[in-house]
Amino acid sequence: MNKIEHIGIAVKDIHASNELFSKLLNTQPYKTEEVESEGVITSFFMIGETKIELLQATKPDSAIAKFIEKKGEGIHHIAFGVDNADFEIGRLQNEGFEMIHQHAKPGADNKMIAFAHPKCTNGVLTEVCSERP
Repeated sequence: MNKIEHIGIAVKDIHASNELFSKLLNTQPYKTEEVESEGVITSFFMIGETKIELLQATKPDSAIAKFIEKKGEGIHHIAFGVDNADFEIGRLQNEGFEMIHQHAKPGADNKMIAFAHPKCTNGVLTEVCSERP
């Protein structure tokens, strides 16, 4: 793993949260994007070399909607940048981690993504992501 790529934060209202985080971080989001396959709208802020990703559900059965219903708004996941997400999936499985995704899939911000199940990472939903080829 190369770095913390981003921290994902589940929010109820992306517009209100963009305003809040713009004030908090003293910068504007550089990108807003809908990821229809995941049922979310995302917004990204750049802080140094790390990004903050805000995620709002667009479908009531999406992972973000379920997360907010269960836990409320807040930190949803930590993403680590890797050179090759598919390679990292195999490496983590070989180390005994349970992966939610067996193959990397397209995500926001031009990334290929996969998640390790939080039950094997001390309750922290962990994402690996690499640039799309």
